[in-house]
Amino acid sequence: MRLELRLPQMAGFATREHSAPIVPERSVAGRTLVLLIAIMTFLSGVTLGGVVLVQKSALAWSSDVGREVTIQLRPVEGEVMDSNLRIAVALAEATPGVASARALSLEDSQKLLEPWLGQGLDISAIDIPRLVAVQLADPAEADLEKLRRDLEAGVRGASLDTHAAWRQQLNVMAGTIVASGLLVLGMIVAATVLAIIFATRGTMSSNREIVDVLHFIGASNSFIAGEFQGRFLTIGFRGGIIGGVAALAFFLLVGLAAGSMVSTEANQQLGVLFGRFALGLDGMLGILAVVPVIAALTAITSRLTVRRFLQRTS
Repeated sequence: MRLELRLPQMAGFATREHSAPIVPERSVAGRTLVLLIAIMTFLSGVTLGGVVLVQKSALAWSSDVGREVTIQLRPVEGEVMDSNLRIAVALAEATPGVASARALSLEDSQKLLEPWLGQGLDISAIDIPRLVAVQLADPAEADLEKLRRDLEAGVRGASLDTHAAWRQQLNVMAGTIVASGLLVLGMIVAATVLAIIFATRGTMSSNREIVDVLHFIGASNSFIAGEFQGRFLTIGFRGGIIGGVAALAFFLLVGLAAGSMVSTEANQQLGVLFGRFALGLDGMLGILAVVPVIAALTAITSRLTVRRFLQRTS
């Protein structure tokens, strides 16, 4: 890191330009600060990308769950299950706002129970509740209360599950994760600011003599702070670009690894939960937007730190 300061002209001397290096361009301090900003940008990008993934997945989950309700028919003595299934399907299809209704077969019910009962279990001789999956055309216009009343009046042992409790828990969980991610992101930004402040103070202290000479020949605090701001802006962009590209590469590699190393069934579950780690255009633009923000934060912080340092020492 090297600051080329163009010194003000002194009266009585020939007009010429002077340049004095305040911080060497390839100093250890400069390289360390670039690396530190790159790491902070990478962590910020990964955190922001994780928040975007969770938010997008939560919206997709809530939308999918909100467009489907379930009718459960419990076995009742004296009732014919197949007949009750047909009546429940007919009542659902006659309800305003319902797009379709389908009774799940015994095979479908067996697949739903496999995670708890294992594979190969014959449930044909067991009286288990049967389900009717109801797809809604528009959740806001669907008259679910009418469907609930019709089921209670027309089908014994029938109940309607709107998944409202599940949606509420899902939204609370997603909101908590997003809030936690934003808190972590704020802490990373605060740590970056502190690191820049200490780096700027160290640079000023180690070059105090040059700053005194600049003051002696008439350089203003604003002029000195502007030179530091320009140099630290360059450092911020360098570190930010490295960290931003690394964050994008991280999500790309994780997505490729999840698709090639995980089994098909588990990969499908990951796709449901995280959208196959696909950030989308908005997520990638969000990570890239971190780069100029970090660079501007670096420049502004260094300028304010230099001005405060000079005011204290002047």
